[in-house]
Parts: sequence; C-alpha cells; structure tokens
Amino acid sequence: MLKTHIMNNITIFNKENKPTPEQKNEVVDFLFKHLEKYGDAKEDILKSIDYSLEEYKSFGGFVMTYNHESQLAAAVVINRTGMEGYIPENILVYIATHNKLRGQGIGRKLMQEAISYSQGNIALHVEPDNPAKKLYENLGFTNKYLEMRLINKK
Repeated sequence: MLKTHIMNNITIFNKENKPTPEQKNEVVDFLFKHLEKYGDAKEDILKSIDYSLEEYKSFGGFVMTYNHESQLAAAVVINRTGMEGYIPENILVYIATHNKLRGQGIGRKLMQEAISYSQGNIALHVEPDNPAKKLYENLGFTNKYLEMRLINKK
C-alpha cells in the first residue's frame, strides 16, 4: 500500500517553498536519528538543508520529504553543485527512511522521485558497508571514482 500512495504524501522544499522553522528542525532531527552511524552532526545537516534552500549564497537544491500517517517517514537532501559535465550537477547529501519503516520500498520510491525532480546528473558518497549502497546500485548509480580527501589543517 505504501508503494502506490507515496507520491501523494511527498513535500518538496526549495527556495520558492521554504519549510517553517519547525519543519526544518523536524527534518534535521529525523536525519540525525535515522542516518544512524552514517550521519553527521546536526549542524552539518542543517548547513546542507540551508544550502539547498538558498538561505545563503549557494546554487540551491531541494529537500524532499515523505509522510506516512502524519509522521515523517523519509527525507532526502540534494544540493546543486553549479557545475555540469566533469562534475555532476547535483549531489545527494542525505537520504534516510524511518528505521521502523525500512524494507517497504519507501527509500527507493523517494529516491526515484528525487532523481526525476533533479535537473542533471547526481553524485553521492556512500560508505562501502552501508546497506543503502545496494539501493543506489539498483537505481543505476555506478562507482566511477575512488574518493580521496585531504583535511587541510591550516
């Protein structure tokens, strides 16, 4: 039943349709809790949401949420990179499904909606042991590069 009715319960937040402060905090808290060991600090989650809403100078993006029985059940944050071609136009920053609703196809459907709504290609970072890696591969994401980071300690 969830799979056929998910579109009716999706909300898209962006620079034209901004969430209330309460809605934004709900998404931050939700992602912080349900990303579990693959998540980030609340401050960092909030920064990615503010970036997508163009709360400060940025290329924007969007936050997409899915509610089930008046409860936040899944959320995705996509930021635009301002590039194309050699760097994808979008980066999937976060996606999470409520831990009690996993395995019902909610994350897959929300990700499909986010892909359809996005303009351009999408990149993402995923830990090798993250179970969501299989979902991304099934949706057509490929592992083109090995990511390396330098933490500049000024």
